[in-house]
Amino acid sequence: MTSLAEAALASNAWPFQEARALIEKRLAKRGPGNEGGDKGYVLFETGYGPSGLPHIGTFGEVVRTTMVRNALQVLLPNVKTRLFAFSDDMDGLRKVPDNIPNKEMVREHLGKPLTRIPDPFGTHESFGHHNNARLRAFLDSFGFEYEFQSSTDWYTSGRFDEALLKVLAHHDKVRDVVLPTLGEERRATYSPFLPICPETGVVLQVPVVETHPDAGTIVYKREDGKLVETPVTGGAVKLQWKADWAMRWAALGVDYEMSGKDLIDSVKLATRITAILGGAAPQNLTYELFLDDQGEKISKSRGNGLAVEEWLTYAPPESLALFMYQKPKAAKRLYFDVIPRAVDEYQSFTEAFPRQDLGERVNNPAWHIHNGTPPMEPVAVSYSMLLNLVSVCHSDDPAVIWQYISRYAPSAEPGNMPFLDKLVKLAIAYYRDFVLPAKSFRTPTAEEIAALKHLRDEIAKQPDCASPEELQTVVYEVGKAHPCFADLRAWFKALYQILLGQDTGPRMGSFFALYGQADSLALLDKAIAAG
Repeated sequence: MTSLAEAALASNAWPFQEARALIEKRLAKRGPGNEGGDKGYVLFETGYGPSGLPHIGTFGEVVRTTMVRNALQVLLPNVKTRLFAFSDDMDGLRKVPDNIPNKEMVREHLGKPLTRIPDPFGTHESFGHHNNARLRAFLDSFGFEYEFQSSTDWYTSGRFDEALLKVLAHHDKVRDVVLPTLGEERRATYSPFLPICPETGVVLQVPVVETHPDAGTIVYKREDGKLVETPVTGGAVKLQWKADWAMRWAALGVDYEMSGKDLIDSVKLATRITAILGGAAPQNLTYELFLDDQGEKISKSRGNGLAVEEWLTYAPPESLALFMYQKPKAAKRLYFDVIPRAVDEYQSFTEAFPRQDLGERVNNPAWHIHNGTPPMEPVAVSYSMLLNLVSVCHSDDPAVIWQYISRYAPSAEPGNMPFLDKLVKLAIAYYRDFVLPAKSFRTPTAEEIAALKHLRDEIAKQPDCASPEELQTVVYEVGKAHPCFADLRAWFKALYQILLGQDTGPRMGSFFALYGQADSLALLDKAIAAG
């Protein structure tokens, strides 16, 4: 019998492909039994800029990295792994975010590290601490296993001192890697080091005129012309972000980190700098960026994206994890219309899982979403079908929807199907906010009325317990019997527009079975009368 590890070795699921590449290109060089290297573990990392709140990209990076980490644990079960969620909270705040209170107070502290700016919300010791807490709460709400790390803590505690001294020792080489990517004006004053003014606390963009590796100091020129010598250790400076990223890779021994397509050039630069510092860049997956419904790149500042909170208002987190799982190297449109399909696909994958053998299971996205143990609740009704049921019921009462579900699937009830019960409430919210405002029922033509009457008569002949497949056959046969429809697609579109007030819809046989014979006949009678 194939073992889980053997199935994982043969799997074409991208997390297993990434894990195998990580082993082959990096971990295997350390020798069998020493894959964790000198530090004793394989380190995964995700980065977070805490000038704003966690967003859907944050979720995507952590959930995808977690999937690769879980895949590696299958292939190397005896090797310890860790995931660092690293906050760049030492960065100077460049502009005041739009979505915070006390903007004027924050504006007075522009340029300072986020952890030295008072919290505008008044709940934490600094703005950085506030957003770090929001990050941890955000990740905890999804049950991620990670270790939070603060850039401020690493710099000020001295844990980065050795790596910073290496950067100082190779100052010119590091600088020369970055210089060709800068404009002429920036090149004239660039140094990887950003001193933190001891008087104002501001992260300074000033020329570094001297470096003293033996003393562990730099000399910079203030705007007033004064020369100041400062150590590069103990939190007195921070690094420009590309050098900072590379220094962190080298200092921590990061083995795996993902990044977006917009950072391809930065990864190349950081890789070169890491080598200068005597380290090796981590295995990297470059993921594509999200697009809005018009195909434009999603931007937080433009507000054309879809927030995690918005997705979770209408769908379960598992469906968002599936969306992130699918084709990470392909650009995907992320807007409200993708939600129903994502939920239905998630239900399909979990429904198929119990019937699959081990080789099929490790290729099933549900395995990666749930780390091998997806829930086994049966799929009684799809999310799209719930949306259509809510549509024709014109009710926002879950109990009303459950009356239809229980008649369609007698064993189904909220107590033994909690996931479906959650979907009912989410479908009501989605219908209320997106389907109902766009509803427009079309009046049938005379030829369509004849087809609807024919369909009504045929459904009336069926037993009340007719299966969805039997009713679907009835719908097919009626549609084919009326030449006013060019094909069955035109017939179904007419049914959707006339009965449901929308251009797309469910398998009508399944819908009629769920809605029940009496109510289905009443729905058809109403449409016929409207013509």
